[in-house]
Parts: sequence; structure tokens; C-alpha cells
Amino acid sequence: MLEIRNLHVALEEEAKPILKGVDLSVEAGKVHAIMGPNGSGKSTLSYVLAGRDGYEVTEGSVSLGGEDILELEPEERAAAGLFLAFQYPVEIPGVSNMVFLRTALNAQRKARGEPEVSAPEFLKLIREKAAELNISSEMLKRPVNTGFSGGEKKRNEILQMAVLEPRMCVLDETDSGLDVDAMKLVANGVNALRDAGRSFLVITHYQRLLDHITPDVVHIMVDGRIVETGGPDLALRVETEGYGDLVKSVA
Repeated sequence: MLEIRNLHVALEEEAKPILKGVDLSVEAGKVHAIMGPNGSGKSTLSYVLAGRDGYEVTEGSVSLGGEDILELEPEERAAAGLFLAFQYPVEIPGVSNMVFLRTALNAQRKARGEPEVSAPEFLKLIREKAAELNISSEMLKRPVNTGFSGGEKKRNEILQMAVLEPRMCVLDETDSGLDVDAMKLVANGVNALRDAGRSFLVITHYQRLLDHITPDVVHIMVDGRIVETGGPDLALRVETEGYGDLVKSVA
């Protein structure tokens, strides 16, 4: 589903290297988690995958379903099936959730040569998805993320994911700032979307999220590289022992 080979990335303004040769393969239907200390390059990886400005790929390749995506615009990557859930979801004053979601869905369908969803069809779809995530009709009418709590913003992103049905979902520290109940609700939404045709890359600092979204593979990133890969037990080990020994070995 996602193939990253020898990816080197630098900040454009500073020519500062952030990613220093990332290799990663995420199979269809699998959940991979990336953990690591602050400054290791985890969020940078998510931004580069989504096509955010300010980063320069100096070497390497990224393909989604066999298609090179590094030359695609962010909206083209989204239409190809890539979704990024932000650590800090942005607010869009003046644009209701309903309008935002229907516009996004139809824009992607149009880009793929698919018929647009009518208003009645979309209303039925959004009501079903919102009910599954415990999102009220009032919340759907509010401007996107404006005045939302941290938990509401994260649930709203899972709603976006449920409506758009991407095939490669990247979650950038989705658990950041969430209490236990909100995290469980978000995790349940993610788990409901797991299937053989959809993959996840979950970026997190802590094991606690992985208690609810059980990964198939766990990677540890230090200083712009993936330095160790294992199963769910690797996350438990890091939670107990910390990153100290791994950081020392890389240094």
C-alpha cells in the first residue's frame, strides 16, 4: 500500500536534514505504528507524505499503491487515497462541517472520475457515520473545528476519514491532548474502519493509544531513521525502558 525507500528530507529554509534515509513498507490491511522521542522526525514524515510546503525531498521515493506521489499536489494525493489526521486540527471559521465534508467528498470523487453524491445521499451517509462516532447533528452544523474541544476536533477528523474512506490513513499523534474517554472513542472509530483494503500509519509518543489500536508492526524512529522494528511488544518495551538506549546506540 505504502512504500518508502531511502527517504531524505530537509527543511527548505534552513537546508537542515530531518529525515536521513527512511525505509518503510506498509502492507494493505495492516496497521503500522511509529514511535520515537521528540525531534526524531515522526511528524515531518507525515507532513511529507501529505505534501506540505516547506520540506524538500533530497533523495528517495514514496509510492502509494504503486504510484509515485512525491510529484503530486496535496489534493491529488488525497484523491489517490491518502488521508492525514493532524496533531492539531485547524479551525475553518464560516464553513460548516456538512458543507466542508460534502465538498471534499465530491471533489475527490470528481478527481477519480466518479459521480458526485447528491444532497439526500450525503445526508443519509453523514448521519450514519456521525451516529457511529457519537457526533451530534448540532456539531455537524458548526463551523469546522471552531470552538471544538480537543476531543471533538479529533472525533471530527475520524468522521472525515469515515466519510472520505481513504485507503492509506496517517494519524499524526491523534492521542495528543485527549483524555481516556475521548481517546477510546477515537480509537473505536479507527478500529471500525480497519479492513483488508485500508492501511494505517499511527504516529504516537505513547503506548496508551496502542492499547486501543493494536498495531501489526511497531517502528522506532530516532534522529530521522527507523532504528528498530518489531511487534506490539516493542511498544511495551519502550514504554517501560524509554528511548535512552536506542538514542545512545544511534549516537
